Amino acid sequence: MIEYLKTGSAGSVERLEAPETGCWVNVVAPTPEELELLERELGVLPEFVRSALDEEETSRIDYDDDARQIFVIVDYPVVDEDGAAVRTSLPLQYDTMPLTMIFLPEQGMFVTISIMENEVVNDLRDGRVRNVDTRYRTRFLLQMLLHISQLYLVYLRRIDRLSSNTEARLHASVRNEELIQMLNLEKSLVYFSTSLKSDEVTLNKIAQGRIIPLYEDDQDLLEDVLVEVHQAIEMANIYSGTLSGTMDAFASIISNNLNIVMKVLSVITIVMAIPNIVFGFYGMNVDLPFDGVPLLDNWAFPMLLAAVACLIAAWIFKRKGMWS
Repeated sequence: MIEYLKTGSAGSVERLEAPETGCWVNVVAPTPEELELLERELGVLPEFVRSALDEEETSRIDYDDDARQIFVIVDYPVVDEDGAAVRTSLPLQYDTMPLTMIFLPEQGMFVTISIMENEVVNDLRDGRVRNVDTRYRTRFLLQMLLHISQLYLVYLRRIDRLSSNTEARLHASVRNEELIQMLNLEKSLVYFSTSLKSDEVTLNKIAQGRIIPLYEDDQDLLEDVLVEVHQAIEMANIYSGTLSGTMDAFASIISNNLNIVMKVLSVITIVMAIPNIVFGFYGMNVDLPFDGVPLLDNWAFPMLLAAVACLIAAWIFKRKGMWS
């Protein structure tokens, strides 16, 4: 999908029929025909298009030899709704996806390319971000980066609440679903932390002002973006450390509970083995070389003997604390 957008006189983002100077070209999940249109009519470099469609592409900033096009790619957070975890109704997981932004100074346009529909582009397109003006490309880039960093903070708070709820359920019942959820959240925090650090490196390169020209009014906005990204990195590290410690604690608890269960089962097995020993001794169909078996013809005596022996063994184990 390709759509042409531009800030109108009323300050809202309006759709255009064709590209023009000062517009925003929004490209989402492009078809081969749309990719050809990008390269042929808008003049976007093929290597930039290929990088924009690579899910494994890391955050970076690049430009062509003549500085006619500037390429910026950053990672933004998403809920992994297309993964196997959701298809099989398993616990939730978060991930990051690349978002590409390309400056076309000669055409006076700003191009964004994303592999899938995302909240960042939709919010800017639908007017949920204030003071958006597509004619000021540098400011528009910084507003998009600020919204991405704020979205990271929102998702990190969701992960924190979800981990707290999952931990509360783990206290009541240790099941595989809760453990998988905690593991997925820990992986999500690793993805977030890695992507945020790459985004921070890209922002620091932008802050130097050598590739993308920065104006005085953009400095405050860039500082806000850097502060938000740094805060998101700190939150991701704190939550990751807390969650990792919680997982280690629950692993120890699960191992200890298993040891307790095995100990109780072993005690029960020993106590239940005593009647078998007694009944086996009295049930031997052989001639003994001695007359030492008491009350051999009385069936009640071995049962009473077995019961008394079981009670004595149970009392001994109880005194040693082996039943819990």
